[in-house]
Amino acid sequence: MWDVLADCEAWPTWWRGVEDVAELHPGDARRVGSVYRIAWRAPLVSYRVRFDFTVASVEEPFAMRGTAGGVLEGAGTWRLFEHDGLCAVTFDWEVATARWWMNALASVARPVFADSHDRLMRRGGHDLASRMGVALVAAG
Repeated sequence: MWDVLADCEAWPTWWRGVEDVAELHPGDARRVGSVYRIAWRAPLVSYRVRFDFTVASVEEPFAMRGTAGGVLEGAGTWRLFEHDGLCAVTFDWEVATARWWMNALASVARPVFADSHDRLMRRGGHDLASRMGVALVAAG
């Protein structure tokens, strides 16, 4: 599963909602320092969100951490856990919007943006399970 998630340039081929991933900088042999520009289109708002993700650390095959810059600013961590033949994938994401109009609409639009993000991530869970040929046991 690590190899599928770590190959973010291939995400658009299996994760509905990821429109494009381009490597801007390759980083080192473990991908630390790599910079990717990722374009997402969430299901509810149908708005393209594009930002750069810089890989800060890699603990293969358990975790990858990085920072976001652009329309979103902050940090995130992918974690993979395996036990008794089951694998859990989590993504902790602490970001803030960096566009004036998003911030101006935040008090009213936050629930829509949050629901749209949750749907996109659940879809990613389903798509990842399908890509791996396994059953999805639970999706947040």
